[in-house]
Amino acid sequence: MGEKPAAGAPHGSAETGPRSSPTPPPPTPARPQPAARRLRLPLALGCLALALTAAIVAGLALGSVRIPPGQVIEVLTGRAAPGPFRTIVLDVRLPRVLLGAVVGGGLAVVGTVLQALVRNRLADPFLLGISSGASTGAVLVLVLGIGGGVTTTVAMPAAAFAGSLLALALVYGLARRGSTMSGGGLVLAGVAVSYILSALTTLILVVSARPEHFQEALYWSLGGLGSARWATLVPPAVALVAGTALLMALARPLDLLLAGEEGATVLGLDTSRFRAAVFVLASLVTAVMVAASGAVGFIGLLVPHAARMAVGAGHRALLPVAALAGAVALVVADLAARTVAAPQDIPVGVLTALIGGPVFLWLMRRRPEGAPE
Repeated sequence: MGEKPAAGAPHGSAETGPRSSPTPPPPTPARPQPAARRLRLPLALGCLALALTAAIVAGLALGSVRIPPGQVIEVLTGRAAPGPFRTIVLDVRLPRVLLGAVVGGGLAVVGTVLQALVRNRLADPFLLGISSGASTGAVLVLVLGIGGGVTTTVAMPAAAFAGSLLALALVYGLARRGSTMSGGGLVLAGVAVSYILSALTTLILVVSARPEHFQEALYWSLGGLGSARWATLVPPAVALVAGTALLMALARPLDLLLAGEEGATVLGLDTSRFRAAVFVLASLVTAVMVAASGAVGFIGLLVPHAARMAVGAGHRALLPVAALAGAVALVVADLAARTVAAPQDIPVGVLTALIGGPVFLWLMRRRPEGAPE
């Protein structure tokens, strides 16, 4: 007599039984999936590099004086003869476009990191009051004339950093209750502090004894790249490269924070010290960007969402993608700001606020009740 098949086992031999089962088990996930995931990063970086190149060429070609793209490329490659087009491209538009790329990349990187630190995807330098604090410090230096001839290169970034750090400490203190801190509370405190500091900045401008300061500082505080020069490009470029490199080295702790405070602590991360150190670094990068371009809002809010959709939430891939995407976003926004009402030059911060405000409200409505912040 042959052995009876075990209870519950499919009929047939052990070799053929599973293959002849009418309801085979679901297949295991295909192994190529990690490879496909790895391809997303170079694909995203390649597409964004092409988009940034096209945006830069468009930014150099379009404006109150239109220059054919072919002549722009000739100027950039050094094949163009000296003339008005060469002066416009190299001395006026190229510093502005490059400053937009650097500032956009820096704000997007800072926004990505802040959203991880507070575990709230509605956070960005503008909403947490960092940009407003930097604006208040920089405008105060501009109005008082502190620093003499080095106001733009030294005193304004230093004052902007002090203002952003003070604003961040105030927001952090208001949002913290005992040993806990709500991400939603942090955003609400940031919005309140941002309004207060914006009002203080306006008050400083109104009581200024020199009216020329009011016009200059008001335009600057709304966010604009029109005053870009080659000398003003160096500090934000250094801050972007160094800040992004340091933050990418901290990609693993940032990923741990996504698991929550308790989970990150169990995995060996000193969350309090880590948060404080990264907050200071984020404030420094933001201060340098704001000192160069004024307060440009919502780039740090919107770009990280698009970057996550492209490459996921891992910060080692997310940060470079966010930097490139932020550069593209601000170059395109500045191009629109100076061409949509040409020859009038709209402050780019006004345009990003008009676009970012409704998107921010949509993101608030889209998040399900009870979902993690």
